Amino acid sequence: MAPTTDPGRGAARRAPYPAIEPHDSGILDVGDGQHVYWECSGNPDGAPVLFVHGGPGGGTTPEHRRMFDPAAYRIILLDQRGCGRSTPHVADGADLTVNTTWHLVDDLERLREHLGVEEWLVFGGSWGSTLALAYAQEHPSRVRGLILRGVFLCRPSEIDWFYRGGAAHLFPDVWEGYLAPLLAADGPDAVHQPAYDHVAAYHRLLHCGDPQVELEAARAWTRWETSTSTLLPRPAGAGGDPDRFALAFARIENHYFVHDAFLGGRAILDRMDRIAHLPAVIVHGRYDVVCPVASAWELHAAWPGSELHIVSDAGHAMAEPGTTHHLLEATDRFRP
Repeated sequence: MAPTTDPGRGAARRAPYPAIEPHDSGILDVGDGQHVYWECSGNPDGAPVLFVHGGPGGGTTPEHRRMFDPAAYRIILLDQRGCGRSTPHVADGADLTVNTTWHLVDDLERLREHLGVEEWLVFGGSWGSTLALAYAQEHPSRVRGLILRGVFLCRPSEIDWFYRGGAAHLFPDVWEGYLAPLLAADGPDAVHQPAYDHVAAYHRLLHCGDPQVELEAARAWTRWETSTSTLLPRPAGAGGDPDRFALAFARIENHYFVHDAFLGGRAILDRMDRIAHLPAVIVHGRYDVVCPVASAWELHAAWPGSELHIVSDAGHAMAEPGTTHHLLEATDRFRP
């Protein structure tokens, strides 16, 4: 199907479903000393849908339940290893050597088995799209379709764009804040060298052993992403412990990105034959700076049965009105 472009501001757009609470939740032992939080909301007998959160390290929020019709879906959320309500938390020193893409893929499959789900719809945004695709390629018989937002294929070129200076051309003021901990640690002569590796330098700071240095680095890393995720500025989110969130978000993201997401010889686009038969809806903001729309375009081109909706007035975030609208339309269409 040819890509479609959202009509933009002024068009009628849908709001998320009303807020709901879980009817079931628990902590699943997935091995390696890791215990992941999961919850179910909506209709206990409804069609299972798995929400795969971004980051990695972002965790889930109550807003994520609202993307699905609670009368039709059994809505399943999980906090990935080391973040959210899963334990041990990275802010408390969780072992990151047992936190890789393939550990997380196995965790999703363990949760499916634990909940007695035969197959489910998989919904993922940003890093959640990466993990959703990796999971589907490993377990295609367990997936009845995918809804993806802000596609991120976790290729080195995408990491270079956002964390090594490409996006700085659009946000030079915010980039100064991202550079601040690096300049303090390494000095301008080093940081401004073409060969300087910002991601590796952040990895060193986030694990240097000085709690204040680690926290300042985590705040700066996290602020860079949150400040560039929407087309227009938005107020900071309320609630929770922002420093605890920042430590998990920055350390886990950086851990994945310094290791090229552990994809190795299993790059997403190289394995599309495994899921070519599955239906998919892809929604992507035209002005997504975090994950530029080129990745969604390439994924759609490699997936003839997919639909791509480019939202003309959106950046990266799921909560932007046009993106929310198309995601809701997609989840409704996948209702049995």
